[in-house]
Parts: sequence; C-alpha cells; structure tokens
Amino acid sequence: MATTRLTQTQLVKALAAHGQVTNKVAKDILEGLAATAISEVKKNGVFVLPGIGRLVRVDRKARLGRNPATGETIKIPAKKVVKFRVAKAAKDSIVPPKKK
Repeated sequence: MATTRLTQTQLVKALAAHGQVTNKVAKDILEGLAATAISEVKKNGVFVLPGIGRLVRVDRKARLGRNPATGETIKIPAKKVVKFRVAKAAKDSIVPPKKK
C-alpha cells in the first residue's frame, strides 16, 4: 500500500486556505512557528503546541552498550536529545482508546 505524506507546500496551501491568507503569509507563519519552537526548547527545554503535543529536551545518562557486529561492550556517552510527546487529546482522536 503506497502512502503519501503531506509535503511542506501542501501544508502551506492548507494553512493559507484555512486562515484565508496568501501562501507567502502562511509560509512565514510556519517558519516563525518552527523558529520559535527551536528557540524555546533551547532556552526552556520545552515547547508546547496546545492540543497537539510538546517538544521536550531530555538528558540521557551515560551507559554501557554492545557493538552488534563484534559483541564487544562499549561505553555510550551522556547526551541531550529532543523528543516529541503527543497530547492525549490528539492521541485519542487519532487512535481511539479501547472500550472496556
């Protein structure tokens, strides 16, 4: 089954149609949202999109891993990663919870 993803151009056109603005204004808004999200996660460690979810910066601890090719134990250093946590409202509307 071939699936197609929403491209940036299609997203801009959909936002422009919904907001009744030009494609250029919609693209500027989308770029502004992305820039704001990046700066907020850098500064505060979290950025919330109400009703959709949140971007969260997480500190991972150092740990021991295994090289799958040789089986040798290796040390994986601590690092910071960004995760996206889906809001409950969005998750429940996309995948309804099971009824008991």
